[in-house]
Amino acid sequence: MEENINDNTENNQQPQNQNEQLSKIEELNRSLAQKDKKPTGGWGGLLGAILLALAIRSFLFEPYNIPSSSMVPTLLVGDYLFITKFDYGYSKHSFPFSLPVIPKGKIFENPPQRGDIVIFKKPPENKTDYIKRIIGLPGDTVQMRNGRLYINDTIVPREEKKREVWTTEVGNHLYIRYTETLPNGMQHDIYELTDNAEYDNTLPVKIPEDTFFVMGDNRDNSLDSRYFGVVPSVNLEGKARLIFYSTNGNGWFFQFWRWKEFLRLERFFTDII
Repeated sequence: MEENINDNTENNQQPQNQNEQLSKIEELNRSLAQKDKKPTGGWGGLLGAILLALAIRSFLFEPYNIPSSSMVPTLLVGDYLFITKFDYGYSKHSFPFSLPVIPKGKIFENPPQRGDIVIFKKPPENKTDYIKRIIGLPGDTVQMRNGRLYINDTIVPREEKKREVWTTEVGNHLYIRYTETLPNGMQHDIYELTDNAEYDNTLPVKIPEDTFFVMGDNRDNSLDSRYFGVVPSVNLEGKARLIFYSTNGNGWFFQFWRWKEFLRLERFFTDII
């Protein structure tokens, strides 16, 4: 009888030991599962996302919207576009608030081409973003005579296309639309009100090294190098590439039933030249 009792005791202990082992395994699995569920991001993940966004904005692409009519007819008030940041190299002005990440000069510098539409910090205060077209390169001499553009003492040809009324921040005006051909063959449209406006007669400007002469396509409604002088290369932030959205400002995007009234759908995803 004693042998039977001992056998039963041993048999009872074995399931108990197995149960204890299974319980320990389950507890270990729960512990591992809890560790897997713990967030790995937190503030670190948020900081990483912010740094990634800043890196993209500083080194690759940045959105920009057109606030004035100085680049009409090429760019309209209410156009939203992407600029590429890598075309002309990087300086402190490539970064938000012109942080002195690159304290002096530029790295990976590549000069713009005549006719490029560029975003830059307006000299001499070097704080406000402006958008204009590159007209003069280092070594050129640029002058306006009776409303006509001269580069290196040669008149830049223009051909009248049509006359059209356009509304800008200064009211309704009848503009003459010309196609202008720059010395490198680049063609683009400009607007002229008259050939006797404030900056239609200027002294010749010899463009120094590492600077550029810029002008707006709306020649009689643009503060540009005729007003504030040449733009240093270090001030260039990027090149205007693509219009991705455009509105005349008379509605909100969520008003989908009115899209035809205020969205310029024909301008969506168009290249900028």
